[in-house]
Amino acid sequence: MTCLMTAWGQHERELRAWFTHRLGDANAADDLLQDLFIKALGRSRQFCEMVNARAWLFAVARNTLADHLRLRKDLVELPEDLADPHEEPVPVDTLAACLPRALAELSAQDREALTLCDLEGMNQEAYAQLKGLTLPGAKSRVQRARKRLREHLSTVCQVRLDEAGRVCCFVPRTPPLTPP
Repeated sequence: MTCLMTAWGQHERELRAWFTHRLGDANAADDLLQDLFIKALGRSRQFCEMVNARAWLFAVARNTLADHLRLRKDLVELPEDLADPHEEPVPVDTLAACLPRALAELSAQDREALTLCDLEGMNQEAYAQLKGLTLPGAKSRVQRARKRLREHLSTVCQVRLDEAGRVCCFVPRTPPLTPP
């Protein structure tokens, strides 16, 4: 233990300067210096047998710094005027509230095509096989169903688009009441 304390006393100032120079932060340097000292304490029995204690301390210091830099997550200061993430949702995201009722009001064929291909993710080739259609016929059916849904949403939910063609606003509709 006395060998460790002697070597530490001789090299602590140099190690602190080395850490501070590389980190640019005296407090972080002191933290890493403490970590290094704890690692050296773990080797206190072998410390007296080391030929060059300074070389060992700097080798462990380099590894400690590399570990610190690898694990460090840089924090970014956020501006005070950053928008509140809980502001009003984007209209297209809330348009889903109109979808169930509008979908229910389409023909069974359109509803099935949209449900299978757009909502459940079935590819149009599988849809064509399921319905006994050619691939172009299935694609045409899905495209026509999408067009009718878009027109229906424009009418019943009063969907309006901005100049870029994005949904800017609409009137939400509740699902139809089911009879008791």
